[in-house]
Amino acid sequence: MKLAPLLALVSLVALQPAKPVETAIERLATCQDSWRDWKDDPAQSKRVGELFTTSFEQSGKDGSFAPKDKVQVVGLPVMLVYPESVGMGVGFSVVLDAAFDTAREHVEKTLGKKLTDCEVGDGMRTCGLELEKEKTITLMAGEHDTTQRTLLGCYYFYAK
Repeated sequence: MKLAPLLALVSLVALQPAKPVETAIERLATCQDSWRDWKDDPAQSKRVGELFTTSFEQSGKDGSFAPKDKVQVVGLPVMLVYPESVGMGVGFSVVLDAAFDTAREHVEKTLGKKLTDCEVGDGMRTCGLELEKEKTITLMAGEHDTTQRTLLGCYYFYAK
C-alpha cells in the first residue's frame, strides 16, 4: 500500500469537525459555557437539551447518562455525563475513557492553560483551575485506579 493515500485519509479523518453535541458538551465540561449563564434563555436551553436527549440515555440511579453513540470531549472518548452535579459539586461533568495524566494533557492543551491546583490524597488524584468566580475546572481520578476513567468537570460551587 502506498503511504500517500493513507496519510491523506488519516488527515481527512483528523480534520473532520466535531459533532454539535461534542462541541456543546465540551464547552460545558471545560467551563467555556455554563448552563447557569443561559438557563433563562429558552432557545439555547432547548437547543442543548435536544442535542443532549438525542445523544445520551439515562445510565443509572446516580444521575449519569451514557452516550448512545461515540462522543468525544477534549479528543477523548466520553463514558458518562453528569449534567447537574456529582457528589457534593454542582456543575457539569463527564467521565473520560482515559488515564489521569492523558486526560490532564488533553485538557491543558484544549484550555491553553495549566491545571495548577493539584493534590493526591484520600485515595484521589485531583487537579483544578479556578477560571473565574464560581467556575472551576476539575480533573479527578482514583489515586491507584487501574481503569482508564477520569472525571472532567466545570463546577459552580460545592455544597457544604
